[in-house]
Amino acid sequence: MADFIIAIVGILLLLSGWLFVQHLARWYAARHPEFGPAREEGGGCGHCLCGANSCDKRAKHETAASDDNEL
Repeated sequence: MADFIIAIVGILLLLSGWLFVQHLARWYAARHPEFGPAREEGGGCGHCLCGANSCDKRAKHETAASDDNEL
């Protein structure tokens, strides 16, 4: 029974620790806007609300870069 309680407490501590790390990242990003917004896990590029596999801004940037290289 003690092993069960230790496992539950350990998992809760890990999850609360991860929430604290996310809080610190958002807090730091809010105080240092020059670095951009804090990137959420699975949130894409961090600059828009696109998905991880389809980023409108990344596609525009890659298109512009390839146009520059053709000159």
